[in-house]
Amino acid sequence: MQPPPCRSDWAVFLDLDGTLLEIAETPAQVRIPARVLAALQNLRSELHGALAIVSGRSIAIIDGLLAPVQLPIAGVHGAERRDASGRLHAASASPELAHVRRALTDFVAKHPRLLLEDKNSALAVHFRRAPELERAVRAAAADALGGAGEFLQVQEGKMVLEIKPRHASKGEAIARYMLEAPFAGRIPAFVGDDVTDEAGFDMVNRLGGHSIKVGSGESSHARWRLPDVGRVLDWLESCSQRARNE
Repeated sequence: MQPPPCRSDWAVFLDLDGTLLEIAETPAQVRIPARVLAALQNLRSELHGALAIVSGRSIAIIDGLLAPVQLPIAGVHGAERRDASGRLHAASASPELAHVRRALTDFVAKHPRLLLEDKNSALAVHFRRAPELERAVRAAAADALGGAGEFLQVQEGKMVLEIKPRHASKGEAIARYMLEAPFAGRIPAFVGDDVTDEAGFDMVNRLGGHSIKVGSGESSHARWRLPDVGRVLDWLESCSQRARNE
């Protein structure tokens, strides 16, 4: 069921890839349509700043993609976060990640169609160009993680496996934003497309907000659905219009 247009008293949190942007063969190949930037600028204005990106990508990469628009961002699944005042909150990279990095670098070097994305506090192995290697990637990630499971965990995504800090989640990032201006006291809404977004859906459900899944088929804790990126942009534009007219 399609969500209602958001109101001026909502706080909106948006995933990036697969939600605002079509997924590309590699993370570096995504492009930002002008329509996306306009929708973000308009909605930020109508919500008086209560708009944030919550993504698996790093803050630095997201800033580059969205320039010149700059928003509050929770990156690397919440392991790093920039609040609305511009202050950065970042967890130190786990010492155990150094061993994981070496192991996965050696593994990926043997398979040229795999891509290792180093996010400093997390590592992602993309196998979109080699889906037949999924089982091997899973085994390599498990072996690399070894006994570091107290500090790190494997996060599944669409054609990607990521090893990230265990404490970091999109849900926790949203909860922290909701304690701060201009998000505090508003009704949260989170839009995402992947299993990595389920923690965010769970959190906004607990906070009495609106959880919105992009795509169909997979089971989800989200209470609303939008079929694809194009409809997400339609919805964001309708949100700006609704908030403007209140």
